[in-house]
Amino acid sequence: MADLRTSNPAPATPHPLDPAAGRGPAESGGPAFVPPASLADFAELARAALPADVWDFVAGGSGTETTLAANRVALDRVAVLPRMLAGVDIPATEAPLPGGRFALPVAVAPMAYQKLLHPDGEVGLAAAARAAGVPYVASTLASTPIEEVAEVGGTVWFQLYWLRDRAMVADLLDRALTAGCAGLMVTVDVPVLGRRLRDVRNGFALPPHVTAANLPGGRDDLAHQGTPGVSAVAVHTGAVFVPALSWADLAWLRERTPVPLLVKGILDPRDAARAAELGVDAVVVSNHGGRQLDGAPGSAAVLPEVVAAVGDRCAVLLDSGVRGGTDVLRALALGAAGVLVGRPMLWALAAGGRAGAEAALALLAAELRDAFILSGCADPAAARELRTLIGG
Repeated sequence: MADLRTSNPAPATPHPLDPAAGRGPAESGGPAFVPPASLADFAELARAALPADVWDFVAGGSGTETTLAANRVALDRVAVLPRMLAGVDIPATEAPLPGGRFALPVAVAPMAYQKLLHPDGEVGLAAAARAAGVPYVASTLASTPIEEVAEVGGTVWFQLYWLRDRAMVADLLDRALTAGCAGLMVTVDVPVLGRRLRDVRNGFALPPHVTAANLPGGRDDLAHQGTPGVSAVAVHTGAVFVPALSWADLAWLRERTPVPLLVKGILDPRDAARAAELGVDAVVVSNHGGRQLDGAPGSAAVLPEVVAAVGDRCAVLLDSGVRGGTDVLRALALGAAGVLVGRPMLWALAAGGRAGAEAALALLAAELRDAFILSGCADPAAARELRTLIGG
């Protein structure tokens, strides 16, 4: 594969995911996308489609990737006790999430630079979420401006990273609201970028056609300056993110936000309780997919404590490690209102663009319906009444 780092001479042919190279893995107007057997199976399709350093950027975690692995361990330790003779034929999957009722208890997680995966990028993934009837969360570090993502329609939430320039934070908030975003999700677990060793070893930098489209230029160039042994993405985020985010900042944001406010990156129940006291609409139990503090617990391991800490003051969503319908069932049984699905959606985007993402969400819906029938649940509310056992 051609090297993405701009410090090397330009390749003789365009990067395979550059718009100049065509449509990438899923040619527009080509054969219909054929999905794999499970949502998790999209990973191998994506690995085959992507340059090695882009795969590492998406798949990797921080440090020794202990927490990355812990996310699956935590979910796989949750055994659900199914109910029998429940008379469930066709279960309902609709569920309330902040701001409305949606086709699934699922939202597409905020993820940066989606044009790295496929030219369809954020617009393709947002369109797939709209078709599936679930919220799409647009990242501050999206490679498509929030205005263009919101034009897709459906329910779009905006994910906010706290920037060093408070005026820029206020501007992003105003832009998101003007564009029609129906919710705001502030990520609080990135005071600095976790040390992601795959990116460091690869000297990873963004290719020229992928930019932080919501931010003004200048420092954005830092993300494109490839240097051996340095993650250019980490250099860029270090220049624009503020490390000293505080509860006072969250209170300021709550006062300025007329739409539902979700706080992503909570693991300690004490932090969840304090966020609820400030009047947030939801906390998202998340370790950033194992990409921030290596050694933090798997998100599902602390989910029940967080649910207990907030009570009925706000909703609780689970993020990190969700790979299929059974994981959604597990999260509901542990008390969550729903989940965020991240990497599988990027894998599907890489494998088939918008069509791949639509297929992935349809497959997730089918997996969830099967899980409901097999566990005797007529709907998500019934799933939250299931008992669980935490095994070894």
